Amino acid sequence: MSFNTKLTDLLKTDPRFVDDDGELVLAAAQDRAWKIDRDLVKLLLSDKDLKDTFFEEIDGYWIFNLNTFIDYTAQKNFLDNSYTRFRNRIGLTVGDKYLRERGDVALVWPYKDCILEGGQTKDEEKRKEIFFNEALAQDEINRLLDPKALTSFTRYTTNGKEKVTDFRRDENGVIRENLIIKGNNLIALHTLKTQFRGQVKLIYIDPPYNPDSKSNTFVYNNGFNHSTWLTFMKNRLEVAKELLRKDGVLIVAIDENEQVYLGVLLKELFKEYEIHCITIVHNPRGVQGTNFSYTHEYAFFVIPQGKKIIGNRRINGEDIDWSNLRNWGGESARSDAKNCFYPVIVENDVIVGFGDVLDDSEHPVEQTVRQGNRYLVYPIDKNRIERKWRYARQSVVSIKHLLRAKKVKTGYEIEIGKDFGTYRTVWEDSRYDANIYGTQIVKSLVPDCAFDFPKSLWNVFDCLYAVVPEDKEAIILDFFGGSGTTAHAVLELNKDGGNRKFIICEQMDYVETVTRERVRKVIENEKQGDFIYFELLKYNEAFMEHIQAAKTSSELLKIWQDMAEGSFLNWYVNPEMPEEAVSDFIILGQEPNGLEKQKHLLAALLDKNQLYVHLSEIDDAQFNVSEEDNALNRAFYGEAYNV
Repeated sequence: MSFNTKLTDLLKTDPRFVDDDGELVLAAAQDRAWKIDRDLVKLLLSDKDLKDTFFEEIDGYWIFNLNTFIDYTAQKNFLDNSYTRFRNRIGLTVGDKYLRERGDVALVWPYKDCILEGGQTKDEEKRKEIFFNEALAQDEINRLLDPKALTSFTRYTTNGKEKVTDFRRDENGVIRENLIIKGNNLIALHTLKTQFRGQVKLIYIDPPYNPDSKSNTFVYNNGFNHSTWLTFMKNRLEVAKELLRKDGVLIVAIDENEQVYLGVLLKELFKEYEIHCITIVHNPRGVQGTNFSYTHEYAFFVIPQGKKIIGNRRINGEDIDWSNLRNWGGESARSDAKNCFYPVIVENDVIVGFGDVLDDSEHPVEQTVRQGNRYLVYPIDKNRIERKWRYARQSVVSIKHLLRAKKVKTGYEIEIGKDFGTYRTVWEDSRYDANIYGTQIVKSLVPDCAFDFPKSLWNVFDCLYAVVPEDKEAIILDFFGGSGTTAHAVLELNKDGGNRKFIICEQMDYVETVTRERVRKVIENEKQGDFIYFELLKYNEAFMEHIQAAKTSSELLKIWQDMAEGSFLNWYVNPEMPEEAVSDFIILGQEPNGLEKQKHLLAALLDKNQLYVHLSEIDDAQFNVSEEDNALNRAFYGEAYNV
């Protein structure tokens, strides 16, 4: 029996390495070899010839020679059957099984087994990204995702800026602060993991949409547009899952372009969860497409199996009065519950909104007051007794779609619909209009901002309310922070007396001019709350930003010189600047689109694993970390600081 036949027959005795037709799936065996699979090693040791070929004896121990096994089995003549060889070579796996062996549907794309850092910091920036393969570049990935040093700590309060001296923690040692973090969100998530693993009740994200390969909405450069986006999302969702509590919920907003792909990806990553997709009408005027005018987008709710999202059962811990929203419990003075006296606005027999909470100087006499074609309905009963609504305005606003206006002789009464208890899969509300309640709200707080398409505050508020109305201590994370709508919505939620905390990550430069400023203005206006702003400490990332900002070739030449003297370059790059290389660089700049070519060239020189300073290197003198920052890193990381 030939050696090839002996090896083939032996490998076929392991059912993991054969397909339905009994043919050897060589790639599966090689994959197990790379992992030094115990059963494979025992199998190879069982035959003397194979043992002598693939193992080396050292002091009585047999050491598996992985390279010899891989090299031998990779020979083109190892499998005689060319058809079998071809079929096995192109096999795609999910988990430990080939697709043809699985009974479910899997989403497979180029670069799925890679890590995409995704280092965009400006809207116009198109940066060449590197895909780190999980098998071939594990050392690089480990360094990329190591916890990073932090800097620029500032506390923003209702009275202005303050120095950060420490981090508030609960009795279990978990940080209890509102946080806004500037830096790459993949790296920020792995940094947060040291403190918040298994602590986050709700993750709400509105990731960059991916309309088409020509769009600037998702600008990471790669020929595989969908694949790049999916890799980008998979990397972040995998670590985000580690941050969720056992009863934690993930909500992902998305539009029609990646909705189908994202749904399959979520089902693959969150197998033990229920996944529901709802439609939210956010633009009643519509956005004109080729054949349709789009008025909606989607939100995936990823919920642990069997968990009921509590926003659809109770309000503020009370059972629902199925017949009426009004509080029938006697003549309650409005001063006892100031937020419970306000008008419900009805137009054409439909509830269209809610008026402001009235103060004690305002005393409507009628239950229903007409204003043009609208009616203001108050909690006054038919005997004109001045009662109050059962629930505060901010609670009732979130269930507007479940309320009914009932016409009576004296005008209208407001009822809670009998279908209360189950959210519908289509959400419609005038408050979801992204222009009025998104763009206009942001501009009212940050007049000079140029942020495109912020979500409606109430769109996000309702999503959050569906999960955390009663959990007043919930931690809520948004690692695509954008204009800060999630943080704003958390502050709105806390008007019920809650102490919920937000964690916002944003890597784009507008985090300083829009996100942070919006949240600062909200707490200043509402006279409630505070937050800590800080950044991942940049190293090579600072050089990347200088490169992108450069306007001339001479600026880039100076940056190259600075890089040669004080940056981490790739191992294969000559740290010197030979005259010949400088001359070639200048000539390159004179070509069409030469400035961009020069930028790409310099960016390629930098080691992407050193974009930020590693926590483990915080004491290295070359990074010049201040004593104050060092102390605050120690306070943030706690025991993890010295790990």
